[in-house]
Amino acid sequence: MKKQFLYIILAFIATATINAQSRGTKVGYIDMEYILENVADYTEAKIQLEQKAQKWKSEIETKKIEINKLKDALKAEKALLTKELIDERDAEINFLEKESLDYQQKRFGANGDLITQKSVLVKPIQDQVFTAVQDISERLKYDFIFDKSSDLTMLFAAKRFDISEQVLRVLNRTEKREQLTKKQQKEAEAKELKEDAIDDNPVLAERKKILDEKKAARDQLIEDRKVLQEQKRKEFEDKRKQILEEREAKKAGTVSANAKVEAAKTPTSNFDAKKEVLEAAKQNQTEARLKLIEDRKKLMEDRKRELEEKRLKTLEDREAIKKAKEAKIKENTNNN
Repeated sequence: MKKQFLYIILAFIATATINAQSRGTKVGYIDMEYILENVADYTEAKIQLEQKAQKWKSEIETKKIEINKLKDALKAEKALLTKELIDERDAEINFLEKESLDYQQKRFGANGDLITQKSVLVKPIQDQVFTAVQDISERLKYDFIFDKSSDLTMLFAAKRFDISEQVLRVLNRTEKREQLTKKQQKEAEAKELKEDAIDDNPVLAERKKILDEKKAARDQLIEDRKVLQEQKRKEFEDKRKQILEEREAKKAGTVSANAKVEAAKTPTSNFDAKKEVLEAAKQNQTEARLKLIEDRKKLMEDRKRELEEKRLKTLEDREAIKKAKEAKIKENTNNN
């Protein structure tokens, strides 16, 4: 009987090993510093702690200045003092220096207030991060999760294995749920289900990432074009304004020195002015046509993007429904 039980255990271990080898080892990592910097509670508490540290540094600096003043006074009056008074002053200075050193050690030492309060500040968030990492690891079947900001040396880490954003999403979900109504909580749960489905499916996640990058690049291109068009419009307006001012000056008989020089150089200044106005108008029409083409192109791109997003959303909904069904079947199986 014992031998049979041993054979069963060995067979189970061998099966688990074969399964792990067949599916491959899944590894991910987090950047704890990045996560902490993007948690609002930690950022606010960190600012308060830095203010305290600055205050402590100011107090230490004030003590040093006072001690230096006492030393300078003793040095200046030493020739006029008796030995007993000199020894008394030296003892006072030594006492103040030791007191200042002890205070500095108390605030900034290895076990000082700064290190202690920083640990108290970080620990609750670290616990939340560890819980979120465990949940993500179990859900997405990770074998190992490393911390990039720890003492572990990572010579290279591909961005696709970084799950810091997923951890932040889990932390933000917990914080937001407390402030939502029941209806908003249901909507948030549906959204979370879709996000989890994307995390479970690397293909969908990669597609979403590509769409986001394309959207960001397209928005930047549109912004650059707007700036360029605004710059051209301003140049055109300045040029037109200059021509109108020169015309008004000629009519009033108060032509500027530069305008007189230009008129002396070319007798056809009026013709040139008209020509410039016509060229400016032509340029304006060209820009208007270009803008119309850009608007049409943007409309086509928007339609294309909407279709792509609609298709992606359909895939996400299907994947979410599939996951929900699988979870329900698994739950029913476990209950049975």
